[in-house]
Amino acid sequence: MRNPIFYGGIVVVTTLYLIRHGETAGSGEKRYNGSIDVPLSDRGADQVGEAAKFIADHLRDHEAAQALSYLKDIHDNAGAEDRSPEPPGLSAVYCSDLERARRSAGIIASLHRLYPVAMPDLRERHFGIWEGMTFTEIRERYPVEFESWAGDPVRYSPPGGENTLGVKDRVISALERILGDHRGDNIAIVAHGGVNRIILCHILSVPLENIFRIEQDHAAVNIIEFWDRYPVVKLMNGGKK
Repeated sequence: MRNPIFYGGIVVVTTLYLIRHGETAGSGEKRYNGSIDVPLSDRGADQVGEAAKFIADHLRDHEAAQALSYLKDIHDNAGAEDRSPEPPGLSAVYCSDLERARRSAGIIASLHRLYPVAMPDLRERHFGIWEGMTFTEIRERYPVEFESWAGDPVRYSPPGGENTLGVKDRVISALERILGDHRGDNIAIVAHGGVNRIILCHILSVPLENIFRIEQDHAAVNIIEFWDRYPVVKLMNGGKK
């Protein structure tokens, strides 16, 4: 992922805001919704509104921080000028095509006079026969399968559900298409806990066996900058008061 480009000696780094959708209706019980199209709750909409403000504030400040960053030296851009030719703002917002992600993306996009682009490849994993079940129900009915899945999510999959490597293939393919279309832009992707964890593992070169070591709260904001040598995670599971 070699994304920086230059305009008249000015280095422009692609910045990705990766966001999880807000809380959904019925979120009082932890539940594997997966590909079920559950709506965003009122509280979830408020959470995403706060995340949208956080992103807008960060956009106002992040270019100055980039100009002072030691990463300019690491990536051989120390001689580049410090200002972008464009005012800060999101150039595009992408999202899963499930309602909870689409509505969350719409809240974020509206502050930038944008409309979100829905992509089915950014959907949450299909959890097979576990879809719609609570964690407690799954542990009680499928204790062996659940422990296998929790211990090694690459080798084991929810019964009848998507394989982790298959989910990674479609998600990372979508990510690379988006990055290829937006070199040097500030962009947002609004997706799901599992999808975001796969993207973060990929960017950090963390084996997928460790996917559950990364937390993604509702409306969590992750910030990744794509410099010349490698991407840099600036924030993970943030954006909350």
